Amino acid sequence: MAVLRPHLALTVTDVERSIPFYEALFGTEPEKRKPGYAKFSVPEPALNFTLTQGERHELGAFNHAGIQVESTGDVLAAKARLVAAGLAAFDEMDTTCCYARQDKIWVRDPDGTPWEVFATHEDVEEHGASCGCDDTECCSDVKECCAA
Repeated sequence: MAVLRPHLALTVTDVERSIPFYEALFGTEPEKRKPGYAKFSVPEPALNFTLTQGERHELGAFNHAGIQVESTGDVLAAKARLVAAGLAAFDEMDTTCCYARQDKIWVRDPDGTPWEVFATHEDVEEHGASCGCDDTECCSDVKECCAA
């Protein structure tokens, strides 16, 4: 599987207030900035880091983790590995999430931590409201979809 970079998403109470902190921490500006959303592509260490504005729930600031891969084939290969290991994986193919058109799967670890494996095809202007990435908190509705 060709991994481009790990993905980490945090829920913050105010994205605009948080951006200067993360610019200083990572030494780079966000590559994508929308109302209630910012995405940093950190070069070293390679990291796809996003901020989503919303209320913090059971995971606190942690929103979800993921692995960005190069292609839909890599997404499907990850799904095959997870299913072969006896894990449930929920597909979201050709979905709009976080201002991008993506193919992805969702799975939860034994403690309920949501993970996605995704390939991004293009940026779009709408946030999207797919399962696992809505306007308030990513993965809020994935419990039914990604039961471990």
